[in-house]
Amino acid sequence: MSRINTNISSIQSIHRLIANQQDLATRLERLSTGLRINRGKDDPAGLIASESLRSELVGINQAIENSSRAINVLSVADAALNEVSALLLEIRGLVNASANEGPLSPTEIQANQLQVDSLLESIDRIANTTQFNGEKLLNGNLGYLLSGVTTSQIAVTTIFGARVPAGAAMNVMVQVTDSAETGQLLYVGQGLSANNNLTIEVTGLLGTEQFSFAGSAQVSAMAAAVNSFSELTGVSATLNANQSAMTFSSTTYGSDAFVRVTALQSGGDFLLYDSDMTQVTQDFGVDAGVLINGQTANVSGLVAQMRNAGLDVDLHLTEGFGTRLGTSNFYITGGGALFQIGPDVVSSGQLSVGVPSVSTGNLGNFEIGYLSEIRGSGNASLVGGNYTRAERIVKEAIEQVSVLRGRLGGIQANQLETNMNSQRVAFENVKASESAIRDTDYASEVAALTRAQILVQSTTTVLSIANQLPQNVLALLG
Repeated sequence: MSRINTNISSIQSIHRLIANQQDLATRLERLSTGLRINRGKDDPAGLIASESLRSELVGINQAIENSSRAINVLSVADAALNEVSALLLEIRGLVNASANEGPLSPTEIQANQLQVDSLLESIDRIANTTQFNGEKLLNGNLGYLLSGVTTSQIAVTTIFGARVPAGAAMNVMVQVTDSAETGQLLYVGQGLSANNNLTIEVTGLLGTEQFSFAGSAQVSAMAAAVNSFSELTGVSATLNANQSAMTFSSTTYGSDAFVRVTALQSGGDFLLYDSDMTQVTQDFGVDAGVLINGQTANVSGLVAQMRNAGLDVDLHLTEGFGTRLGTSNFYITGGGALFQIGPDVVSSGQLSVGVPSVSTGNLGNFEIGYLSEIRGSGNASLVGGNYTRAERIVKEAIEQVSVLRGRLGGIQANQLETNMNSQRVAFENVKASESAIRDTDYASEVAALTRAQILVQSTTTVLSIANQLPQNVLALLG
């Protein structure tokens, strides 16, 4: 070392000391923050991957919270529906009790009617007041908005779920491909012969009755007798134009409906035929064939149902539409309750639920009547003696409420809770991946800290030695 203006060894030592101090500072920072990446320069590629995973974690965590809140909403609705169901069961008991007219006085039946009216008011109150965070749940506010429904073709339209495009409408096309039919038996003849007394047993979906006819009875009298018990048997009788034939028909459509007529006494010339003129004593109805948006619907009589990811619908076709081939269209323009249960705001991560009104004016159907008609002023009241019709209405209402509860329960158990479970698993795995990229490995960093500390101490000592080297020049001046 014969030059003193430039101490290369000192410069090199300073360079290494700075590097070692920076490395020591990095180790201290990572150990104190718990993060391996604290700024972009620590690992640019890792930072990009980590931020992407962090964004995904935020979406997953919010999806879990959204699903939990959706469960809370459905739980409130289910609790209210449970109370409605209990009230309906009580009403059915009162209807049955009132039908026992023999030991009851008119005053007692009137008292039962007053209790029924009170129970109906309670159902309406529950429907109008059940809410979550200020949003009414059971008064129809969460039902879907429809337009273009032709009521002469589709009498009742109930939408339980639909993915309606934002700012647009969903078209629903209903096509009848096969006509619904009632069970039918044809009797050809204007009446019985003079000496042919006849007893027949008529059986339908609702029950069985026996009818006895004297010889020479006309088909018009026979049809009138059968029709007087239609509400009890589910079988009606109609005459052709010139009263030369009579048709026994089930009062409802579909494969569940049937008519059976059996001659119990005599009846040697009382022969019955089906539509193919084959001699039979029983005939079943036929369900309508229906396509909804090109997909085969599940049909029972005139009621068509379809359930898939994009549309969950129940349609009650009118007799005129369901018994002949044709097409009807309507639009779902909005409505329903939309739950964001996925990490991304896309249709596949959303659940749309429709909750129809459970008021007394909505429970029941257009064929047998609605629950509100059981009131004292209604045409199915107990004081009017309409026990059979009242019971049918209440049974239909009970079934509707139970189906709605089942659907909401199915959504909660099969979609929301399973979604929460899958999202929690996803959160765990994504968090592990993000941690592997961003978090500090303490074992590795402690080892690196020890190394950095030793290097800083050693380079400090080396720098001190390097700074003393130029003094060797003094030996040349001695």
